[in-house]
Amino acid sequence: MRYRFAVPILLGAFALSAVVTNAQSKTTAYWGKWRGPKGNGISEDTDWNPKALAAKPETLWKTNIGAGYSSVSIKGSLLFTMGYRDGKDTIYCLRVKDGSEVWKHSYRCKKGQYPGPRATPIVDGKLIYTVSREGHVLCLDAVKGDVKWQKNLASDYGISIPGWGISSSAVVCGQLLIINAGKNGIALDKTNGRKRWGKGKKGGYATPVRYGTGGKSVAMFGQDTTKGIDAATGRVLWSFPWKTKYDVNAADPVVFDGKVFVASGYNRGCSLYNIRGGQPKSIWENKNLRAHFSSCVFFKGHIYGIDGNAGRGSLRCINPKNGSVLWSQDLGFGSLIAVGGKLIVLNEKGNLYIAEASPAGYKELGQAKVVSGPKCWTPPAFSRGLIYCRNDRGELVCVDVRK
Repeated sequence: MRYRFAVPILLGAFALSAVVTNAQSKTTAYWGKWRGPKGNGISEDTDWNPKALAAKPETLWKTNIGAGYSSVSIKGSLLFTMGYRDGKDTIYCLRVKDGSEVWKHSYRCKKGQYPGPRATPIVDGKLIYTVSREGHVLCLDAVKGDVKWQKNLASDYGISIPGWGISSSAVVCGQLLIINAGKNGIALDKTNGRKRWGKGKKGGYATPVRYGTGGKSVAMFGQDTTKGIDAATGRVLWSFPWKTKYDVNAADPVVFDGKVFVASGYNRGCSLYNIRGGQPKSIWENKNLRAHFSSCVFFKGHIYGIDGNAGRGSLRCINPKNGSVLWSQDLGFGSLIAVGGKLIVLNEKGNLYIAEASPAGYKELGQAKVVSGPKCWTPPAFSRGLIYCRNDRGELVCVDVRK
């Protein structure tokens, strides 16, 4: 294991090629936004060793990026993430190979309850976009870290900040940058940050999810309503009420086969709606999966997610036809992704698990303690046989599960 303290360096033309060309030509190198290639927590990459944790896993490197819950985005040889320290948020660009610092950019931001940024940077070509808990939105050059533009959703556009801060990562839809902030979300022109649509009021905590042909619509889990939004205009396509205690609708909706699945904690439960035709109809609703803020995955006809609030939870497989529990495994509260037909689960104590993604039952392939708890609430990220995990204090580790 190598522990790296970040040291500023310069990148030349080779790194520019690595961040853009190489990653675009190899889909397995791409985890360039919140919840992976398609924003659904799933990667089809099979070029790795799912049983690596059964032996003594190798931590390739470790660093500290400051407090927060931002996950990592990766493109080519570069990694992007965020953290908070001494009254400032910092956006980091690190080298994938050793965690060393390429560049960083800091700005003033309040500490807030549960300190630090919640959103994850998104890579779009040669640029990255970030969102802070106070509504700072920045566009930066991915290689040099130069700020191209910056806006504040509250002071520039009158958006109300929810109690625990803005948690939505930005989503790129064509020329628009869409964020779950305001009544029905807000869209900014990604070239200059000017508002294209959206208005005040508090939004939910989940990230918008693109769906439909060409991803021209987004599912928005708002403060008390789930909505389908036309990405180009902000027009509401459909909606249904979903009220949760403390207005915490934080787990991303899951859209598949003309349906949308939503789940919330505080014993609110989950539901599946048919959204075809613009008039949502509930197919079923129960309390079999109460996702506090850990987003679920829909993989090969089944839903996998963490049931329970922070402090206690279990991994569950749900039958989407009727909402029944097919199996449940007590791994504690945490988060998950699916890679190459396997579930990768990080619980809040810092234990990493790899298991089969199968409705037949929980079959564990390996587990290991990879990062210190007790608040590892950020989902792991995966790229080219490397798993990235962090805790709320900023400890970021890269775990090697390559073949």
